[in-house]
Amino acid sequence: MYRGQSVCIIVPAYNEARQIERVIRSIPVMVDHIVVVNDGSRDHTGDVVRGLQADFPQTVLIEHDVNQGCGGALATGYKWARDQGIDIAVRMDGDGQMDPADLPALLDPIVEHRAHYAKGNRLFSGEAFRRIPKVRYFGNAFLSLLTKIASGYWHVADFQSGYTAICRSALHTIDWDRMYKQYGQPNDLLVRLNVYNYRVVDVPIDPVYNVGETSGMKISRIVFSLSWLLIKLFFWRMKEKYVIRDFHPLIFFYALGGIFGLSTLALGVRVVSFRLAAGYFPPTSSLALMFAFMSTSLFTLFAMWFDMEANKDLKGLPELRSLVAECRQDRALLANGSEPAPGPGSGAASCADPRLL
Repeated sequence: MYRGQSVCIIVPAYNEARQIERVIRSIPVMVDHIVVVNDGSRDHTGDVVRGLQADFPQTVLIEHDVNQGCGGALATGYKWARDQGIDIAVRMDGDGQMDPADLPALLDPIVEHRAHYAKGNRLFSGEAFRRIPKVRYFGNAFLSLLTKIASGYWHVADFQSGYTAICRSALHTIDWDRMYKQYGQPNDLLVRLNVYNYRVVDVPIDPVYNVGETSGMKISRIVFSLSWLLIKLFFWRMKEKYVIRDFHPLIFFYALGGIFGLSTLALGVRVVSFRLAAGYFPPTSSLALMFAFMSTSLFTLFAMWFDMEANKDLKGLPELRSLVAECRQDRALLANGSEPAPGPGSGAASCADPRLL
């Protein structure tokens, strides 16, 4: 156990016979269960895991007869953790790209009730741009921008990072049979967590590459399919969160932004066609095009701002020890007749938190 919480490591594995032993041997002894989901591997991944179970009796092997994708394997592991009453489930892929040394940093926000879901962020590191393959780096950045809009978690990034930890409550809330099965699983899960108002925190981790892993993810192949998935998830979240569960006027702003966006496209086609046919830009249509474009931008940006405000409480809470230190310092300053410096722990409201008394 880790600080009184049971921990399960879920290892989705597909053709990872070369790497899986190193991954299992590297997992710290504080972990209660290691659940390897062999997702229809065509190599001897399952045999390697079975050979390690004598030395690592906490290892559970679940085998899929048919490959279900990374998301499908992870869903199987999450359902096992849910049914066993595990407090925290951590995803650690079988390719060896997730450093076990980062595990406590992922677990602490959940153990301390500062977040319900912690995810690794490889972009905090100054080494990320140098160590991550460039195509994947820029593809990740583009998909992160789309996922911010789709998920409502504007304060996090590196959404394709699979090194994550999830709390027991979320394990029992999410319908794992509906989660996306392929490489868009982290994006899909974040959208679902947002609908249920779970707090999410980013944890800095070091990117690990060139350790013998073989990646099946091709950014050029998945960027379009993931973009389409994120568009669908965006509209699903708008309906579920801001129409069905609790109505919010930002729906009108996004709707008007969409209407004026279509008008901008239609007027743009008209203006360009007129310019090609007659040799000049029609003044009335050009002014209408400018007005439609400005309206699209303003309505859309205001809708995003409202979304950010609606989700600002879903950031992970500050570390308790930092809050205690800040509040003690502020109380000492107040006792001496001085004003505390402005900051996240300053003020009577935060220092009145019962956790700090």
